[in-house]
Amino acid sequence: MKGTVTVEEWVARFRAIGLDDAAMQKWHNLFESENPAGHQSFLEWLGLPDERIAEIRSK
Repeated sequence: MKGTVTVEEWVARFRAIGLDDAAMQKWHNLFESENPAGHQSFLEWLGLPDERIAEIRSK
């Protein structure tokens, strides 16, 4: 079993449970507002480059 999950795999899981783009954005906003350090760690765990993390967190 690999140690990371790609963004594409994560989005596919969200879609599989019925989340659309608006619901995924709501999830990210909630995660960021309730646990910014945890959100940062999660995005790093996904292997995103710093520029992409900054873009996501600024939304």
